[in-house]
Amino acid sequence: MVKLMACLRRKPDMSEEAFHRYWKDTHGPLVKSVSEFSRYVRRYIQSHTAQSAATLFPSQSTQPYDGIAELWFDSVEQMQQAFAEPRYLEIIRPDELRFLDLPNCVSFIVDDVPMVEG
Repeated sequence: MVKLMACLRRKPDMSEEAFHRYWKDTHGPLVKSVSEFSRYVRRYIQSHTAQSAATLFPSQSTQPYDGIAELWFDSVEQMQQAFAEPRYLEIIRPDELRFLDLPNCVSFIVDDVPMVEG
């Protein structure tokens, strides 16, 4: 199992509220609805920044990212197939351009190493 982690930034002209609403209520359901893509995804998690918790870490009150997307796949090959799907390129990718500042987003592939499990 591999995971794609993407640290996301919203478009500069989009408010935080509008970003979070769009990502959760429009983009998330869209990703789920494109079966040609979502059939490869084992898990999709949206982690939205919590501005109300900024006081816990005052030195980080201005967060560089608006959220983190986690997409889990069985293998790197499955991930490559998912992002090469014509319906991903036709439907999901153009939607990402509507709300993400893609040149300033960062993504990487990771292997989880559990340290504490409850």
